[in-house]
Amino acid sequence: MSTVLVTGANRGLGLEFARQYLAEGWRVLAACRNPSAAQELGQLANTAAAGLLTVALDVTSADSVAHAARQLREEPVDVLINCAGVMGAEHQTLGHLDYEDWARVLAVNSLGPLRVIEAFAGQLERGARKLIASLTSGMGSIEDNNSGGWIAYRSSKAALNMVVKCAAISLAPRHITCIVINPGWVRTDMGGPHATLTADQSVAAMRRVFDSIRRADTGRFFNYDGRTRPW
Repeated sequence: MSTVLVTGANRGLGLEFARQYLAEGWRVLAACRNPSAAQELGQLANTAAAGLLTVALDVTSADSVAHAARQLREEPVDVLINCAGVMGAEHQTLGHLDYEDWARVLAVNSLGPLRVIEAFAGQLERGARKLIASLTSGMGSIEDNNSGGWIAYRSSKAALNMVVKCAAISLAPRHITCIVINPGWVRTDMGGPHATLTADQSVAAMRRVFDSIRRADTGRFFNYDGRTRPW
C-alpha cells in the first residue's frame, strides 16, 4: 500500500487530497495543527478505518514538526504534499503593510514546508515514489506579476519556490524528487466563491501531474494542468 503525507489536511485542498487518495486505496497521514477540532477530517477518519491516520503538526513549530516525525518514524512515505498555507491580511500594498502578519505568512508558507521536508526526508527515502510536492501559487511567479499587491502572499510563495529548488538539489543524491505546483484558482476558503475550479477538479488534475513526474523533473514549477510555469 502506498502512503501519502498531507499537511493542512483539515480543510480545502489538503482535505480533498486526503479524500481522493483514500478512495484510491492509499494510506493517508493527514496532518494539521489541531485534528480534534477538524470536524470534516474527523468524519473522514471515522469512515476510513485504518486507511487514515490524523497527526497533530504545526508547520510553524520546529518542536511540533519534530514530534510528528518521531510519531511517524516507522512509516515510509511515498508522496509528501506540503499543502498548509495562509493568505495573510488583505490590502498588502506599499504603504499598507502589516509586517507582523507578513512574518506569519512567511513562517507558514515558506519556512513551514522546509521544516516538514527536512523532518520527513528519511521517510521519503524509504518510500517507493520519493516525491515531494509543495503547493505554490501563480502569484508566486515573478515573471507573471503584472498587477502587484498581495506582497506578503506573493513573496512567501516566491520564497517557497526557491526553497524547493534548493531542496531538489540537496535531495537529488537521495533520489527524492521535489516540485512546486500551482493548484489554480480554486473555490476554497482562500480562493473564494468566484474561483474557476472546484477542489475536486484541482486535486484530481494535480494528482495526474504527480503520476507523470519523473526524477528528471525535480526542481520544476508546474501548473495543475501539467504545463510548466514561469519562475
